[in-house]
Amino acid sequence: MHFPTIKQLRYFNALVEHNHFGKAAESCFVSQSAFSVAIKELENSLGGQLVDRTNKNVTVSNLGREIYQQSQVVMSEMKKLVDMAHGNLSPLSGQLSVGMIPTIGPFVMPELLPYLNTHYPQLDLEIHEGKSSDIYDQLMRGQLDVILLALPYEMRSVETLTLFKDKFRLISSVGNQWLKGRTFNIEDVGDGSVLLLDDGHCLRDHAISACHIKNVDKVSHFTASSLLTLVEMVKQDLGVSFIPEMALKLPLFSNDEIQVDALEFDAYREIGLAWRKGSMRSKEFAMLGDCLMASISDKIKLY
Repeated sequence: MHFPTIKQLRYFNALVEHNHFGKAAESCFVSQSAFSVAIKELENSLGGQLVDRTNKNVTVSNLGREIYQQSQVVMSEMKKLVDMAHGNLSPLSGQLSVGMIPTIGPFVMPELLPYLNTHYPQLDLEIHEGKSSDIYDQLMRGQLDVILLALPYEMRSVETLTLFKDKFRLISSVGNQWLKGRTFNIEDVGDGSVLLLDDGHCLRDHAISACHIKNVDKVSHFTASSLLTLVEMVKQDLGVSFIPEMALKLPLFSNDEIQVDALEFDAYREIGLAWRKGSMRSKEFAMLGDCLMASISDKIKLY
């Protein structure tokens, strides 16, 4: 009897999740031909067809869906086995896969990486960037060990550690048409005056909640795919927006085209870590949080 390999199961999981051979192969960093061979070998090992290849998109067979569900259990148990082995190693050594959202990662990595290299040189850190929903899914599939994200964010079967508060600041173009020299008040600004990121970015949801935007008419129908795009839209006076304080490190906020103001009310998001509940590396993840705090304490205001 030939048992499936972990690699084959990982490839098959990616195929089900992406529903496309090319995209799944790309996510696993292998060629499509090598990926297809691995899926075929998995089917031969199991003695059944897992996917229908006659359509443009992949159609998973009934057997394939059963295999997919069981493979999630196998991968989770395999991750526990690896965590158990890591428990016998020195803290923050060996491989550690960390997921981060793009509105946090670029602002903490320049300080965190040198700090870890100095204090924990045996740590092999892998960084993966993605939206909160994506890195949470990867965490629960065992592809990531721990994730760094903005809270609150709805998650199940995880433990979280809040690190610090990241306050929101108001950004506008100098001499903008929206505020006319007034202090920002969501009730006073006109409809369509508030620029936000696209749906799916947790920063959009946090800004709406923290800045008390209850009237959707105040939100512009123009959206941005990134913080850089958002700032450029503000520079063109398409509206005003809210920026996390940690992002003020960007050089673009030092020019005289963008005005940054404190808000009259307390608006913030919480930055924290999350990992699978019951992980044997939970103490190690808390140490990682301490390292992050120590590395950025001189660069970012912590509340």
